[in-house]
Amino acid sequence: MYVWNEISHDETLVNKLALEFKATTAIAKVLANRGITSLKSSLPFFNPNLNDLHDPFLMKNMDLVTNILIKSIKSNEKIFIFGDYDVDGTTACSALSMFLNQLGCETKVYIPDRKKEGYGLSIDGINTAIDWNADIIITCDCGINAIDQAEYAKKNNMKLIITDHHSPDDQLPEIDLILNPNQKDCKYPFKGLCGGAVAFKLMQAIVKKLGKDIRIANQYLDLISLGTAADIVPLIDENRIIMQIGLEMIKTSKITGLNKLLQISGLFEKEISVGRIAYNIAPRINAAGRLGDANRVINLFTTKSEMKSVKLAKELNEENKIRQDIQQKILKEAMKKISNDKKLKNQKVLVIWDKNWDEGLIGIIASKLKEEFNKPVIVLSIENEIAKGSARSIVGFNLFEKLKECKDDLISFGGHPMAAGLKINTHKLNDFKSKFEKIASNSLKDFKNEKILEIDAEINFEEINNRFINFLEKLGPHGPGNKTPKFITRNVQIFENPTLVGNKKHIKMKLIKNNIFFNSIGFNFGYKYEQLLKNNKFDIAYIIEKNLWNGNSTIQLNLRDIKFN
Repeated sequence: MYVWNEISHDETLVNKLALEFKATTAIAKVLANRGITSLKSSLPFFNPNLNDLHDPFLMKNMDLVTNILIKSIKSNEKIFIFGDYDVDGTTACSALSMFLNQLGCETKVYIPDRKKEGYGLSIDGINTAIDWNADIIITCDCGINAIDQAEYAKKNNMKLIITDHHSPDDQLPEIDLILNPNQKDCKYPFKGLCGGAVAFKLMQAIVKKLGKDIRIANQYLDLISLGTAADIVPLIDENRIIMQIGLEMIKTSKITGLNKLLQISGLFEKEISVGRIAYNIAPRINAAGRLGDANRVINLFTTKSEMKSVKLAKELNEENKIRQDIQQKILKEAMKKISNDKKLKNQKVLVIWDKNWDEGLIGIIASKLKEEFNKPVIVLSIENEIAKGSARSIVGFNLFEKLKECKDDLISFGGHPMAAGLKINTHKLNDFKSKFEKIASNSLKDFKNEKILEIDAEINFEEINNRFINFLEKLGPHGPGNKTPKFITRNVQIFENPTLVGNKKHIKMKLIKNNIFFNSIGFNFGYKYEQLLKNNKFDIAYIIEKNLWNGNSTIQLNLRDIKFN
């Protein structure tokens, strides 16, 4: 059950926007909610342009790193690219490798084995680079807290460049070649880039300094947009531009493997959105590293072989199906642990572990539990006296900073305010759990565990027309920081009896008010079927979308909540 919170508005601003845009009050409210204050100021928002991206040389150390890499390029040195095994890391590595290859460099991409090496820059990876006779190692989406590994690389005369976006700890690796907009004293104007976008800024800087066509870097925005969508970074500022351009590029991508992935995901001829990347494409990419070797993702995106790309896309699709089955089993076990422990259910944070849980899937489980219980969650998998964990948070609880308070109990940790990873000795688990629960209890003592549904405006059905729909489409791409507008309409009725679909989990029905009706879909609302038949009128919260079926496009209300009068 949600609490509906209609976002408060400055009425003077809303009236001003309605007048300037010649729009309804509802449209003006949506604009105001997105920080738009005038028609003139909205132009960059509605017309994202690559020329509006920030100068990459504003990022700390960019000039130094670029000079070194250009010297390396001109000297035909070998560049070893080390990346994380998630969507952000693998797409960043693929793009950077193809970019450097295009400039004449010999590259080798290395994605660590999740179970053997864990997260981040590894000694095994550095040794592989040494054996390959690499001249430089570049990290993608990792390395900001790799202090021991950086020292190891230095002792072995290996030049190391770190590109990352994760929150740095107080101590950084002792090297000068770090690109991370979130490091101290970095004056880069936008801090919300994903790892792939940081690598992209490096690519842009190299092209600019070489005096080459900027399109040599920009052509990889299809891959960079995948990482941007999957890493759940805010879709504002540069990220909005990257996503807008990247989504268009995905439709006509020249990357064979990406096209095959779209086909096997059922998206090849559909509109590509942030949500579809997150729910259809990203899980298949992540499946490679969760259950096997993530280097296959690099092969998928960099190969030009049609046969090889089809084979790899099928592999990832099959592993994703296996992942879903295992994930469901773990989730049931986790829910059982929580339901059987009354004390745990009442805590401000959930910390649970098990030795039989696959460490490649605990991040997904943490996300599911966070959504279910609306509280920070840490899920750990135990093997050989070591517990590896994934954490997910809620707004207002900075995971990285809170884990930092427990750093003496941890072997390692890293991440963002909203998502993090950690490693701990099993004999310290109970002490850590107690300490972290106390930290959460103090930090969230005034937090009401309510699921809030932020509502942009209350509207009636007659306001929903083609102009309204076109306006909503121009607000995209939607995601964190630019969420899909949500509306409420009160006292609606069922025009035709509801239909249960999808193994009776979901409900379809035609709704009417003031003689205007729309089709609606309520995902996971099947349990409300009997209630709907008994109630003559009810209130709905929803988003408005176009439903494409057999070549026909209709307006559909995607229900988010129902309240009975």
